Amino acid sequence: MSKPGKLRAFTATFAAGALLAVGMAGQAAADSFTLRIGAGHPNGPAVYVADVANYFVPEVKKRVEAETDHTIEFVEGYGGSIAGVAETLESVQNGILDIGAYCFCFEPAKLFLHNFPYYAPFGPSDSEQEMKAARAVYDQVPWLSETFEKEYGQKLLGLHGWDNYHLGTTDPWETVEDLKGVKIGGAGPNLPWLEFAGAIPVQSTLPDGYLSLQTGVYNGWLMFPSAYLGFKFYEPAPHYTLIGFGAMGVNGLTMNSKSFAKLPPEVQNIIMEVGRGYEEQAGKSLNARQKTGLEGLEKVGAKIRTLGDDARAGWAKSLAEFPSRQAKDADGRGMPGTEVINAYLKAVDAIGYKWPFAYEVK
Repeated sequence: MSKPGKLRAFTATFAAGALLAVGMAGQAAADSFTLRIGAGHPNGPAVYVADVANYFVPEVKKRVEAETDHTIEFVEGYGGSIAGVAETLESVQNGILDIGAYCFCFEPAKLFLHNFPYYAPFGPSDSEQEMKAARAVYDQVPWLSETFEKEYGQKLLGLHGWDNYHLGTTDPWETVEDLKGVKIGGAGPNLPWLEFAGAIPVQSTLPDGYLSLQTGVYNGWLMFPSAYLGFKFYEPAPHYTLIGFGAMGVNGLTMNSKSFAKLPPEVQNIIMEVGRGYEEQAGKSLNARQKTGLEGLEKVGAKIRTLGDDARAGWAKSLAEFPSRQAKDADGRGMPGTEVINAYLKAVDAIGYKWPFAYEVK
């Protein structure tokens, strides 16, 4: 073949190869992604997990398919099937989970300050108000969000929480003094609430609650109605006293930073937007479960009563030093404790909530 003929053959071959490469690149751009998502609590009784399974997962799948050339699937592992309640932060950090939902209360050291709502109890009983106040603090103090990425290799997608806390017990009680010496379980950061009552605090988790109440490991639980009903704690502990320690914006949905970086920008944007949507509906979901939880407890025969306003105000006043103590503790750990807890108190004031006792951080 002459040189011109060879050149034409080479050019034709090169052009065909280029077209093939373009075609393959177009096909490669339409990718399918699989993400592992999980939580230590089960879907159903735990509202923040139910919102992951019933809102976040299907909404991300739907939007990715409708708005991009990609598809996304989730391997879901709730109820500790992939990571327990105290393992989820680390499981997201090391990539066992791509996305995890968890309560900051089970990371008392690493996320000590992220539990700030617990440090000012008797706050908003309305979860929508509480979530607005918590978000205001995160917006004012970027350190809270940045900590997840800088320290633990993950991005905060959205906040969630618990509905209004009350107290369930195996035996009836009339006055706060009756609780002296009674063993009561809780998540950890809320156990100091029991100091005023003289109760004996016992750190525990929801999955352990039923058996522990049944066998007398403890005789009470600091717990919100949605879980008290869902986990059937009313069976071993039928006495439920409405105290109103407040709703708590202390849960979060986070994603491994490396997993996030592997996704196309348009998919990243959808995940971030749906994560914020998850947060925005948290208050409504929690309020609804508070209502149905109380109605359900009444239907199954739980003995429900309400603590008087004077006793509640006295309990709050007894914890007057608690916010300052926790703020200083956080400051001593190199965290902006005073700034965060002051910001939270002001954020709650700003939504129009009236505390039974006005806390100050000194």
